[in-house]
Amino acid sequence: MTEKHADPLRALGLAILLCVCILVAALAIGAGTSRLSLMTVGEAVFAFDGSRDHLVVTMFRLPRVLAGAMAGAALAVAGAVMQAATRNPLASPGLLGINAGGAFAVVAAMALQMTGSMSDGNGLIWYAFGGAAIAGFAVHALGSLGPGGPTSLKLVLAGAVIGTFLTSLTAAILIFDQATLDAVRLWTVGSLSGRTMGQVMAVAPYIATGLAAALLLRRQFTTLSLGSDISGALGQSALLWRTMSVVIVVLLAGSAVALAGPVGFVGLVMPHIARLTVGADYRWIVPYSAIGGALLLVTADMIGRGLFANQDFPVGVTMALIGAPFFLWLARYRLRSS
Repeated sequence: MTEKHADPLRALGLAILLCVCILVAALAIGAGTSRLSLMTVGEAVFAFDGSRDHLVVTMFRLPRVLAGAMAGAALAVAGAVMQAATRNPLASPGLLGINAGGAFAVVAAMALQMTGSMSDGNGLIWYAFGGAAIAGFAVHALGSLGPGGPTSLKLVLAGAVIGTFLTSLTAAILIFDQATLDAVRLWTVGSLSGRTMGQVMAVAPYIATGLAAALLLRRQFTTLSLGSDISGALGQSALLWRTMSVVIVVLLAGSAVALAGPVGFVGLVMPHIARLTVGADYRWIVPYSAIGGALLLVTADMIGRGLFANQDFPVGVTMALIGAPFFLWLARYRLRSS
């Protein structure tokens, strides 16, 4: 099938995926200790009347689902952009330490009382941006040492080292600061529990900006993924577009960490599923990753709430149970193919 004939099918598939995502989001809003019908959910969103069910939807469940969808889309697109910029199929905000950097900066800021609380979305996001950017720079610098430059294996190893180090520092802060531990206990493993509409609205502009930039530049990501030699021959400045990629990744990953904590594996799993579905063209990988990432994280959170209805089960744990086997399969597949 030619590209000309494949594009309408990809567009149809994207529309279907979006419809499925909206349906699952509505089901997730209705799920909980008191199950609500889709009609009740729709009435609460579009014809709010102040009833108990409508208050439950608008104050608790809708912000949680919106936070999950936004964080999932941001992490998935950040992973796709990282894989294009580094030509590393194992690149993701979690594996390369960017999530750990953002989380460490947020926890350190709270322990030093540089920001108020987890409800201070605007305050947290700047620390998450800074921590994510510093961690990303440190991983790239460490992975660039030695002959051959920043290879896939060296970047993954550097990400494991930096990520483990920052996670250990975060744990050390929480051990000695009980107040901060109580505030971020669930958030540090990735959680959507207790998200408010105020937090969602505080982070939304940054995620929207990052997603819009990734969508506008998706043709450049396709060229960048071909390697420096080919992209240079086509007139593209690899340094410029890699720098743009870093800015977009920090914007998306930092926003997601500030909103939902360091949720792992979304940025690894979803871009690969998109690539297997639509091929290596980032014109389609980016939008498929965005919608698929939102669907994946909302579904993972709904599964966790369904299995542990009486507890706030962190979505980060559910994603680890989904993502770890996928990562092992992917690593084995890459080793065999090389």
